[in-house]
Amino acid sequence: MPSAAILGCAGPRLGADEAAFFRAADPWGFILFTRNVADPWQVARLVADLREAVGREAPVLIDQEGGRVVRLRPPHWRAWCDPLDLAARAGPRAFWLRYRLIAAELAALGIDANCAPVADIAGPRTHRFLRPRCLGVSAPEVAANAAAAAAGLLAGGVLPVLKHLPGHGRAEADSHVALPRVRASAETLAAEDFAPFRALAGLPMAMTAHVHYPALDTAPATLSARIIGLIRERIGFQGLLMTDDIAMQALAGSMAARSAQAIAAGCDVVLHCNGKLGEMEAVVAAAGPLAPAAAARAAVALGFRRAPEPIDSRALAAELEALLQGPRDA
Repeated sequence: MPSAAILGCAGPRLGADEAAFFRAADPWGFILFTRNVADPWQVARLVADLREAVGREAPVLIDQEGGRVVRLRPPHWRAWCDPLDLAARAGPRAFWLRYRLIAAELAALGIDANCAPVADIAGPRTHRFLRPRCLGVSAPEVAANAAAAAAGLLAGGVLPVLKHLPGHGRAEADSHVALPRVRASAETLAAEDFAPFRALAGLPMAMTAHVHYPALDTAPATLSARIIGLIRERIGFQGLLMTDDIAMQALAGSMAARSAQAIAAGCDVVLHCNGKLGEMEAVVAAAGPLAPAAAARAAVALGFRRAPEPIDSRALAAELEALLQGPRDA
């Protein structure tokens, strides 16, 4: 049984020590970052080497939201505006086109999961690290745009990873450096923040928020059995649930303690991104193998993988550009 972990690697090529560790640890999947990217040939080779290390078609994830959160950049890959800018200029069709084109770029490299869409609602006080990444300013707008984005990815053979459950939009701090606290009432959270996630609860994979909701629990969502239960029951998400990066400074304690707490709370998989071998060893040991229920959800999630539908990328790009330009005078 694979370990309940998704891990990164240190650089653009897989080192012998890393390959040996991955062979022994057998993480469920991998994630790539900018440090792992040089050019298309190199990325495709790295993806193949990661899968060879574990001897199976392990999922390979990336954060390619478009805008400020991208790992694949020009000149080899397209540039994109921030999602919130796109939402202000166009609607769901534009999001489908954008993420269908992104999926084509990912699938060409062998990458089969994208940590998108962000279904958090942008508010006036949303922290600047997150606000431009949101897909709208209201629950209905976000739900419609995120559903289109997820459909575009799936049509291109790429699994979407919905984030950040149960809702990060009210956070006024950056969870990479501190623990945000969202002080809205349980009723407000359920009526507003949870709504886009309820609408998208049938997606195959999702990511938790390293956010403290005092109205819900004393622990951050990632480490809270109560909030994970709420995600499963009140939001209705039954897919594979991964943590946000377990090494982010929003969480306290050792990598082992965080990982064990996340699994105990009900997360299926621990995500660890920085590629530091010692930390990865601790995460894998603490997370253990996929639990039976997690393994079943993982199998269902991977069942969403399919061959990309053929497209005319130039035509789709031209359609997207026309939508962004808006109607013109005759």
